[in-house]
Amino acid sequence: MIRFPHRSHSARLFWLLATLLLIPSAAWGQKLTLTLERAIEIAADSSLQAFRVKNMYQANYWAFRSFKADRLPSLSMNLTPATYNRYIRQRYDSQENIDVFRAQQMYSASGALNITQNFDPLGGTFYLETGVEYLRNFGDMTGNQFSSIPIRLGYRQNLLGYNAFKWDRKIEPLKFEKAKKQLICDMEGVAETAVSYYFALVLAQEEYRLAVDNLAASDTLYITGERRFRIQAISEADLLTLKLDKVNAENTLENARMALKRAKFSLATFLGLDQNADITVNVPSAPLCRSISSETAIEQARANNPDLLQHRQNILEAERELNRTRMESRFNANLNASIGFNQVASTLGGAFTHPLRQDLVSLSVAIPLVDWGVRKGKVNMARNNLNVVETAARQQALSVEEDVVMTVSDYNIQQNLVASALEALDLADMAYDRTKQRFMIGKADISALTLSQTRQQSATTNYIRALQNYWASYYRLRKLTLYDFDFNRMIDIEL
Repeated sequence: MIRFPHRSHSARLFWLLATLLLIPSAAWGQKLTLTLERAIEIAADSSLQAFRVKNMYQANYWAFRSFKADRLPSLSMNLTPATYNRYIRQRYDSQENIDVFRAQQMYSASGALNITQNFDPLGGTFYLETGVEYLRNFGDMTGNQFSSIPIRLGYRQNLLGYNAFKWDRKIEPLKFEKAKKQLICDMEGVAETAVSYYFALVLAQEEYRLAVDNLAASDTLYITGERRFRIQAISEADLLTLKLDKVNAENTLENARMALKRAKFSLATFLGLDQNADITVNVPSAPLCRSISSETAIEQARANNPDLLQHRQNILEAERELNRTRMESRFNANLNASIGFNQVASTLGGAFTHPLRQDLVSLSVAIPLVDWGVRKGKVNMARNNLNVVETAARQQALSVEEDVVMTVSDYNIQQNLVASALEALDLADMAYDRTKQRFMIGKADISALTLSQTRQQSATTNYIRALQNYWASYYRLRKLTLYDFDFNRMIDIEL
């Protein structure tokens, strides 16, 4: 056994306080009281679900940045610092009038700067370049040569073919707009999930409170029943029923305590908080009496719903594929034209002296003759795919509108159900209190008391579930429309 030296009472108190301060706060459990609004704010900021959807948006953001950057001039450098080649090649000997094999060695290097700019309306590319090449031969014939292109300006494009740049200008901004809407929609989904976890804890919290009250009431009623049994005011069966209610109340309390712990753990995990946090949640207030029209909700869903934007994107992509297959099924022509200067000399300075004019015009044509219907088949496949995508888009639009209408209807009904459930709760509380008082003075039997208590607990649960359904339908409606009906404006977040 380890023995510590004797300390005074003050010293022992000091070390006890120091030890308590060094214990991590998580060991005690962080106490935290949340409202529904605060829980949603924490979920949007710290939950893993929010982290995932924000990173998904970032991927789409950088894809759009790449598209925008591709519309700007690009500068590149191409270098070949060293190339050495030693080989035997067949050559013609004019003196002997025969072909002979000769060994050759050569070293070369090159470098070039290129500026390119895409021209979206026509689908071509302008280019501006400058470069220099060096060549040295070894063997019987040695020497240095420099070849330069001081400047060359050109343009190349497919004259009759598919213009990818034009379609990218239509599709990429829509994809990015859809990504932004999807981020807002997913964040509203985070709020919807937070509502579910929050009310799970609200319900567990209320059931635990009811279990505590029920145990206290059962204990009081059992004590009262014992007293009344002694004076033969109740039967032994009624006394045993009261004792059974007390035992059941103890078991119910233990189950409620475990359910409360699980609900706290689930909410803390979802919000990204300390899993040992002692969270207490407030029961949200009853909703404001407001009505939302289906027409307004449908109009906002058509403009903002990311699923509908996705189908617009799918239609454009299907139209692009149909256009591409049609263009590739016809004859094609490519143009490459440039104007510039070049020169060759034995020195680097000489290669840039008195440059000569260099012109290039190239026109190539590809004409399909016989392909046994391959191109026609691809065009028909692309056309059929477009029809399928358009049909799916119409079906999805109808499905979203139906979902919006049903959610609006559910939201408006839930307001009345919350008011009705609150009224039922008040009545159940009053009925239970009066029945309990009548039982205490012997004017009500155990069956009436048990029935009244069951109704009170059921009314409490129904009220909380009505609140949950109201707030769930409210955030679902926001998720479908991306519209804030409290302030009559589109939902936006800082990106």
